[in-house]
Amino acid sequence: MMIGSGKRPAAFIDRDGTLIEEVNFLSRVEDLRVFPHTAEALRQLRSNGYLIVVVTNQSGIGRGLYTESDMNSIHAAMQTELGGIIDGFYHCPHLPDAGCECRKPGLGMLRFAERDLEIDLAVSWMIGDKRIDVETGQNANIRSALVLTGYGTLHRDHLAVEPDVIGETLLDAVEKIVSYGSAAAVL
Repeated sequence: MMIGSGKRPAAFIDRDGTLIEEVNFLSRVEDLRVFPHTAEALRQLRSNGYLIVVVTNQSGIGRGLYTESDMNSIHAAMQTELGGIIDGFYHCPHLPDAGCECRKPGLGMLRFAERDLEIDLAVSWMIGDKRIDVETGQNANIRSALVLTGYGTLHRDHLAVEPDVIGETLLDAVEKIVSYGSAAAVL
């Protein structure tokens, strides 16, 4: 799906609790568990023209619990397990109260990816398991999806903004996005 500008739509996807099992401050490749449905969900996004961009708050780096190298090893392992389908990984290493622009629901990671990968935000999606993921979508003026894995069930009842899609899993959300987005992508 190419838009007139030559830019492509993206699925901005939260990492922990959305693509992989939630592990509080994941720091070791040995603790990485990709959800069984993740690979199929990403294949469906790719076959429908979406770039796949992981955007993840990683305050464990700022807290000194693990290093960027540890995180990069986890991302490399994810790429290997998922067949290299992810187009980009963007992270915020700062603490929640640091006041940075990159930490979700701020838009720094999306802006970097938009520039680096020539993304058309108008036809992109933000997908995650937390309220901040839905708020990030709203702040970027893009559609959002909440998945009920990870913290999704807990956050569902505390949303300030309703997502466009709610899915039991990433695959469920992607199937809804693909059918929802097909008509909207022609804008």
